[in-house]
Amino acid sequence: MPLTEREPVREPARQPEWEPGQPAARRRAARRGRPRSEAVERAIVDGVVRLLEEGVPVSELSIERIARTAGVGKATVYRRWDGKEALLVDVVRSMEPADPPLPGTSVRDDLVAMVETLRRRGLAKRSSALLHNVFAQMRSYPQLWDMYHRTVVLPRRERMDEVLRRGIASGEIRDDVDFDLLGDLFVGPMLVRTVLRPEAAPGEGSAERIVDAVLQGLRPPA
Repeated sequence: MPLTEREPVREPARQPEWEPGQPAARRRAARRGRPRSEAVERAIVDGVVRLLEEGVPVSELSIERIARTAGVGKATVYRRWDGKEALLVDVVRSMEPADPPLPGTSVRDDLVAMVETLRRRGLAKRSSALLHNVFAQMRSYPQLWDMYHRTVVLPRRERMDEVLRRGIASGEIRDDVDFDLLGDLFVGPMLVRTVLRPEAAPGEGSAERIVDAVLQGLRPPA
């Protein structure tokens, strides 16, 4: 079954009150009516993971098969996700290390926390055969890959941009550098070490070293 094919729901469908690709937690907050069961959602996500662990390709995952594995009806899945792509994005998000709250103590500390999270996420993708396999398959589906970037990657980039703007406003970061380049300067070295150089696994303290080196070059002239 093609990835983008949507199976019919046997009960009357409610008009969705969320934007396509919106994270599940935000969609739940936007809905009104009967309360949603976190246990049911967990069972659905776990069901997808179980199928992937059994070697079922992404292209062969169907809402009917997912619902049967989770022990729920198809309508139960559709009430929580607006399609298979949105469900798979949430499944991948659940398999990655969670983004911890930023310390908020300084621009430098916040940048270190974000680069450190990137390090752990890269190592998780490297060590988890399942996660690596899922990402490899996702790249074959532009709609799914685009949704992952819009709902997972872009919010992380926006959080980085917010910290960088604070650094510029406080005078800790120069204001004459192309803003889009600033974030790349911090995340680029970690991406190279976790993705492009498998033999150069970044260890503890590498996030601090990267951030401090980049900040040194970005300090405004005395």
